[in-house]
Amino acid sequence: MLNGKKVAYYTLGCKLNFSETSTISRQLEDIGFIKTNFDNKADLYVINTCSVTENANKECRRIIRKIKRTAPESMVVITGCYAQLKPESISAIDGVDMVVGANDKFKIPELLKNYNSKTTEIHGCSINNLDYHSSFSLNDRTRSFLKIQDGCDYTCSYCTIPFARGKSRCDSIENIVSNANKIAKNGIKEIVITGVNIGDYKYEDKKFIDVIKELDKVKGITRYRISSIEPNLITDEIIEFVRKSSKFMPHFHIPLQSGSDVILAKMRRRYNSELYRNKILKIYNEIPNVSIGVDVIVGFPDETDVEFTESMNFIKDLPVSYLHVFSYSERENTKALLLKNPVDKYKRSERSKILRILSSKLQRNFYLKSLGTTKNVLFEQEDKNGFLFGFTENYIKIKVPFNKTLSKTQQEVFITDYNDDLTMNVKLLEACIQQ
Repeated sequence: MLNGKKVAYYTLGCKLNFSETSTISRQLEDIGFIKTNFDNKADLYVINTCSVTENANKECRRIIRKIKRTAPESMVVITGCYAQLKPESISAIDGVDMVVGANDKFKIPELLKNYNSKTTEIHGCSINNLDYHSSFSLNDRTRSFLKIQDGCDYTCSYCTIPFARGKSRCDSIENIVSNANKIAKNGIKEIVITGVNIGDYKYEDKKFIDVIKELDKVKGITRYRISSIEPNLITDEIIEFVRKSSKFMPHFHIPLQSGSDVILAKMRRRYNSELYRNKILKIYNEIPNVSIGVDVIVGFPDETDVEFTESMNFIKDLPVSYLHVFSYSERENTKALLLKNPVDKYKRSERSKILRILSSKLQRNFYLKSLGTTKNVLFEQEDKNGFLFGFTENYIKIKVPFNKTLSKTQQEVFITDYNDDLTMNVKLLEACIQQ
């Protein structure tokens, strides 16, 4: 009997994983499971894994050990990208009962009903001819992550995602809009549009611009954010639409990975530094007060001190707001492993620290430009050590003393000063103006 059993979840990695975990959670609730906090004792634990870095793999193993200390008799199901890439290795970890790959990720309720094994079961790890499964998150956070696309047809030399998620495939606009309406009916005001390579959206004759045009019409959603989108796929039409829309926030996250054309070519990225610079400048010049986040990889094989410095200086010259910095991590079966000059891990760490310091400076400078201005903030819901946090339209993090009546509301605020923890203080212009 599954009815009344407790289930807890742990999600590693990207927004896409969070949307899928939430969908799996609703499926398990439908067959009688009761969701509980991960720190509580549960009968079933579902870990949705990531494979982008070696640290994510290590974190998965750490979590399994923690579960078995907390609830030694519990059942553990591992799914996600790491499960897809390394099913045999994961199945050999003490405490793992079931490994579920990409093909069967959304069949976990059915697999549990039929589970009757004394050995670890492995399901759905064939990567060929994968179906598309709609996903979106509900009630886990203030905003919802709405999946519109999965898989990737790009062949970046460092990346395992095509092996873990298969070829690019997309949801229909009809389903996407239907899911957005479901999200709106649950009182959620902000949606983050997510996928592996959302700018590559293709369904019949529709493209990404068609998706955002239709989502803009959904009643009840007041904010959309476009998650990470490749620079070569950001069209002038997308930029113009975001500029004019009152719902699509002035916020882009655009992966760079390196500012050196030599390294970009070895990464097999589909743009060069000139295209990237021109795209950033166009967005900056077209959309007032826009926030632009950037992904960067340091320590890629063959990256010399000269090329790292070139990349850093390239970033310094761009009007970007913050960086997400990753140290290169060797991944099996990737083309980057064939490159002959790996960068020492200590040097990777040092370069990462340098760019993280640069990111803090960029973010501080961006935040300071907002002093003395009025912004609209969507507040989160959690009490975090006596404070409540929220984000402006252009992704500036706001901090106020916790007030339950402000949770999950939108407020007009006047930005007063800057905090050293990369947040801003504000004065509320009107209490609880939008519920």
